[in-house]
Amino acid sequence: MGEERLRFSEDHVWVLVDGDVARLGITDFAQEQLGQIDEVNLTDADTYVDAGDSFGEIESQKAVAELISPISGTIINVNENVIDDPSLINTDPFGKGWLVEIEISDPDELEELMTEEEYEEFIEEE
Repeated sequence: MGEERLRFSEDHVWVLVDGDVARLGITDFAQEQLGQIDEVNLTDADTYVDAGDSFGEIESQKAVAELISPISGTIINVNENVIDDPSLINTDPFGKGWLVEIEISDPDELEELMTEEEYEEFIEEE
């Protein structure tokens, strides 16, 4: 296992990097904004996404939120547990509520993401 690094996008997606694989989910801030999550639709494994592409959507009583990938790569794993039980995103957004894993095709894109500190400042301004 490589060094794990947690990064954040302006679309409130967290990226946990481990070697050439990144696990993506939505932040605690995002799930609080959405409220109780009712449904999750995720792009199938073996699908290539570019940074800025949608990899699914989350539906709550308040809104439908498009999930925007902050990195490019191939989705290699989809968390079926959150499709069966979307409330995992509310209860454990950084753990059991992860969404997809992507094989990173352009590691340089990671440099454009925010650190945890930078993200905290970003959401204070929202």
